Amino acid sequence: MTSRASPAAWLELAVEVDIEAVEAVSEILGRVAPGGSSVEPAFELVDEGLGARLDPTRPAIVRAYVPARDAASAHRAAREAEASLGHLQAFGLRPIGELRTRLVDEADWADAWKAHFPVLRVGRHLVIRPTWRRHRAAAGDIVLALDPGMAFGTGFHPTTRLCLAALEVAAVHGGLDGARVLDVGCGSGILSIAAARLGARHVSGLDIDPIAIEATRANARRNRLGRRIVARVGSLPSGEPPFDLVVANLIASVLVALAGRLRDEVRPGGLLVASGIFEDREAEVAAAFAGTGLEVVERSVEGDWVVLSARRTAASGSRP
Repeated sequence: MTSRASPAAWLELAVEVDIEAVEAVSEILGRVAPGGSSVEPAFELVDEGLGARLDPTRPAIVRAYVPARDAASAHRAAREAEASLGHLQAFGLRPIGELRTRLVDEADWADAWKAHFPVLRVGRHLVIRPTWRRHRAAAGDIVLALDPGMAFGTGFHPTTRLCLAALEVAAVHGGLDGARVLDVGCGSGILSIAAARLGARHVSGLDIDPIAIEATRANARRNRLGRRIVARVGSLPSGEPPFDLVVANLIASVLVALAGRLRDEVRPGGLLVASGIFEDREAEVAAAFAGTGLEVVERSVEGDWVVLSARRTAASGSRP
């Protein structure tokens, strides 16, 4: 990068990384980039470029953008990220590539990230269509129109895909027909929208990030679900009556810490769908759930990630 950078330019930071280290690399780039980071899993285009097929055996690319108006500050951010990545490599994780940088003009930056989000099919019927893509819907397709913006939740991360698939399974068993659903950490609103399209009559979304709430509301309107999906800034407890189904795409440590509160949000006999769990933390999460009266009834795995579906036993009471 040179000092001739346009006042409106951005510096793109990109790292090719094995799926095992995606979360750690995302966190490192997110420290220096004001808008956070995005993950581009390996995929090949199909259906004449209108769809995508993920390939979990190939590395993903983590990207972030740093303002380049001040060349010295942008250089410092890149060096800081590079040093942190070097420390991370010392832990012996599977391959982490070199940090690559390039300048992106303001006019191009607004659309640059969109190239990494093709149409994605999840499960048997769910199709995630970025709002700038076209999709020829097949019979039975349930299409979710999504503009993730700066909020987490594009469908490309295994934790989100696992949640979507688990919601589809719950719908097959009638668990979403006319149901009240709580989406904890709603992000872009993708899980809220999927729940509503799969049969839920009302979805409440909670997130501590106001940007996520704005994204959820906007995406709900895009899918003509603005009246059935209500999102607000907040965390647990929700302050609402227990729900038929609660979905929580968080991380293992948070799921363990919130096990009792999550249980309290589920009506007796209702279901909790919990994702964001590394396989080596599954036993810990399952034990925390069992200790509060949440019985794991189903699990699914993709790579190193696990989703657990747990039913609240009728005998379990609320935590004092």
